[in-house]
Amino acid sequence: MLVGNSTTHYLLYGQVSKPVPTYFFCMTIIHSTEPILSPETAIASLSSADNQIRYYAAWWLGKHQVQTSCAALCDALFDENYRIPSGGYPLRRQAARALGQLKNPISVPALIKALESNSDLRLQEAIINALATIGDQRAVTPLLNILHSSEEKPLEALIEALATLKVWSPRQEVEAYLNHPSERVQCATARFLYLLTQESQYLERILKNLEHENMFLRWAAIFDLGAVGQRQATEAILKANVPNSLKLLNLKQILEQILDKGIQEEIELVFQAIDNLLIEL
Repeated sequence: MLVGNSTTHYLLYGQVSKPVPTYFFCMTIIHSTEPILSPETAIASLSSADNQIRYYAAWWLGKHQVQTSCAALCDALFDENYRIPSGGYPLRRQAARALGQLKNPISVPALIKALESNSDLRLQEAIINALATIGDQRAVTPLLNILHSSEEKPLEALIEALATLKVWSPRQEVEAYLNHPSERVQCATARFLYLLTQESQYLERILKNLEHENMFLRWAAIFDLGAVGQRQATEAILKANVPNSLKLLNLKQILEQILDKGIQEEIELVFQAIDNLLIEL
């Protein structure tokens, strides 16, 4: 039995997006007559009669980044058989996460079609995160369509995806969300605006949440800092009251960004910070 909150869920599946602390999940791994020990058995298990095995197979394929599973996972995005009483689609969501881990552009048309054909917010969020991770510009128009629509939408994931894809045209519309009732949406908006303008006022909005009494908002803020990738963000992450595992995830994300810039002093700072955290684990 694997039990945890959604943060565990996201970290387990290797996502770098922020944790979503609004629900709990419980996944029982049931062994089939043919255990999932290879790409072939995992792909075959996506057609199992047992929904939990299918869910685990999708997770396994994403975790191991099995590129040959791309078509099967795209098919799973439209599965109708595994639906929970509240109306959600666990297998579809896990298939989207797995496709994000594969980062294969071939899956983009299927992800866009699934995004446009379903209004389930948690499924939309998983698909949006996957599209942002893949980084294909074909996702821009569908994402903007959702932003402009009057329907309820997963704003936090949507704003972050637009920032990741460097889609700055909806600045005015996004900026209005600085006053959104959700502090997580405010934080995502500040991230978008800081990446666009580099103005310190937006970075300060994120840093403020690092001291929030709600630990989930602190966790959300640290993922925003990881996306920002600045020296000030590195120092704030090290001082934050969050688990070292989250610090490491986001320092790794910052390191990947600054390696391209070649600023030796910043690179050495992040490497040293990572080394120190690893010693403490």
